[in-house]
This record gives sequence, structure tokens and C-alpha cells, in this order.
Amino acid sequence: MTIPTLGTLSGRKLVTDLQSFGLQIGEQTGGIARKGGAGPSDHKTITIAGQTVMVPVYTSGARHSPFQASPPDQHGASTLLRDGQTLGTIHFPAAPRFYGLSTADGIPYWKIALLHGRDTLATTVHQTCIRYADRRTSCQFCAIGQSLEADRTIAYKTPAQLAEVAKAAVELDGVRDMVLTTGTPNVVDRGAAVLAESARAIRAAVDLPLQVQCEPPRDHHWFQPLRDAGADSLGMHLEAATQAVREKIMPGKATVSVDRYMDAFASAVPIFGRGQVNTYILAGLGDSAEDILALAERLIALGVYPFVVPFVPISGTPLENHAPPSADFMKSVLAPLGRMLRDANMKSTDIRAGCGRCGACSSLSAYE
Repeated sequence: MTIPTLGTLSGRKLVTDLQSFGLQIGEQTGGIARKGGAGPSDHKTITIAGQTVMVPVYTSGARHSPFQASPPDQHGASTLLRDGQTLGTIHFPAAPRFYGLSTADGIPYWKIALLHGRDTLATTVHQTCIRYADRRTSCQFCAIGQSLEADRTIAYKTPAQLAEVAKAAVELDGVRDMVLTTGTPNVVDRGAAVLAESARAIRAAVDLPLQVQCEPPRDHHWFQPLRDAGADSLGMHLEAATQAVREKIMPGKATVSVDRYMDAFASAVPIFGRGQVNTYILAGLGDSAEDILALAERLIALGVYPFVVPFVPISGTPLENHAPPSADFMKSVLAPLGRMLRDANMKSTDIRAGCGRCGACSSLSAYE
């Protein structure tokens, strides 16, 4: 059997269902995976109908998913089943070649940056955050400290290390863009300074489009230095659509209110360009579909691309048992949001770098 392409109604439904339910896999599946960290995690990369997407596999929900994957063959090919019925063939991409290299001081490249989706390199420059250690201020879904505690990364990636790994990833594996995110190191520039330093070093070493991600700096003058340092796009992530949900789920980050984010977006768009400023919205944290779509309408009017993804509960966090959004809920958001983006002529393919361009953590692009 052949799995339908993501551009079809049945293809969109299949990927939306997979990202909501997750996928049961065997212990020795191999391929590219991510556990813990600062963003959506506990995923594995799969290629389905020619498109590369991230699907939850290490969550409690995935263990009870109706979707199963057979052990892959030597080429990474696997049979995808739903309730025991064969749907077709998927692939688990092999680990990239740059993962086999190490820095001169012996740090594996994969501890410095990871491949996301098909061809996006990503790193958390500062693997620490002023909000994380205290659950009264931390984002309840975040696992930024887990990968550090498990020795899967290092606390701080220097500009030289990032430039070295980025250059190798481009030359060996054809990486096409890179995401630089960070835990929040302070309440003033909120990471913009270290991101600018990192971006400058990477762009001096390799011609690679970059997205930088941080909370809105207290002073919006930081947007121009980030752009001048070589950042092509900017991510400032609201995570939730309403202030009430933000205060419940991310009490520290919510002190930077939705209104302050909107002011920051209005300042950043003229510098980075329409559609080159993005925000992550995690559907399933408590906002209604109407809440998310109302915010998306405001964002699109400002020229901001709202990248809506299904919330994935990460093991070891306070929300590990929080149910992910249903596939029906995701479709009730993504279908009208796709129409809104089409009407505004704002497409993920026009984003120069970042999560929206990669698109692997959401089926949103299939609805555009």
C-alpha cells in the first residue's frame, strides 16, 4: 500500500493523527531521535510520503498509540500500521555524518547541535535558564535540564564550537538552515547578546541561514544587532495564546505578557521582514481553538507567522501526564489557520530559517 502525500486531505489527516497519538516503535529502531531539551521533544524523525516529520515516540501516550512501526530494514524502511492494518512504508532516516565527529577537545558534535527534521540544524546555546530550577517560575513543559543531566549536551556552546559544527553539517549533510535558541540567562537582553555573538561567528564560517530564538528583550534595540549579526529570522515564543493559560503553565515567562510580546513583534517585523518573525504556540495546554485562532489573526496582521504545534508531554516534567491535544482538536485549529495564512499570502516556504521553515513538528504547512 502507498501512503498518500501530505498535500491531500487523507495525507494531512494521517500526519495530524500521528503527531497527536504518537507512534509505537521497537527498542532498536535507530535513526534520529531527541529526548529532553528546551523545546518539543521525545520525538523521532520519520519520512512519510516524501516528507520528514517529527512524531512522539517516548511519551506515555505513544505507548498506547494505535500506530505501530515494524523494525526497519537495513535501509531504514519500516511498515506503518494502524490498529494492525498496514498503511504503507515509512523511513527512519540514518544519523547524519557530522554526528561522528568531535571537537579538538573531544566533545562530540551531536552534543553541540542536532539535526531536526530533514535539513535543519538546531542548538540551545545556553542549556540553562534562570526560571528552570524553581518550579514556581519554570515552564511546566520544559526539560532543558534533563539532557544536560543525562550528559547528552553541554551547558554552553561557544561561538567557535557552533561555527565548527555548522560548517561540518553543511558540508557533510547538506543542512540548509540553523536554529539558535537559549534558556533565558537574564531579564534584560534575555539571551539576545549571546545569540548575536553566536550568529556572527557562524556566519563568518559558513553561508547558512539562521533563526535566533529568545524571549523579547527588555529593550527592543536588540533586534537590529541580531539582524546585523547574521540572523535571518527571529522566534519569540508565546507558547500559549491567553495570558491565563500562560500564567498557569509558565508562571515566570508569563511575567512578559502577551501585550508585551505583541509590542516586541511590532518592533521586530520591520527589521526582519514580514513572515520572518515567528512564534511557537503549543496547542493543547488549555487554550480553546477560538483562543488560538483569535491570536493567530492578530499575529498575521502584524506580519508574524504563528507556528502552531501539538503539545507533547515530556517525561520527567510536571506535565508528563497532561494529555496531548486530540487529532480533531488539531484539525479544528490547523484547517482554518491554513486558510488564514493562504489569504495573507504568508507561507512557511518563504521563511528563510527556523522552525516554521522546517515544519517537522506540525502538519500546519500541509494546510497552507
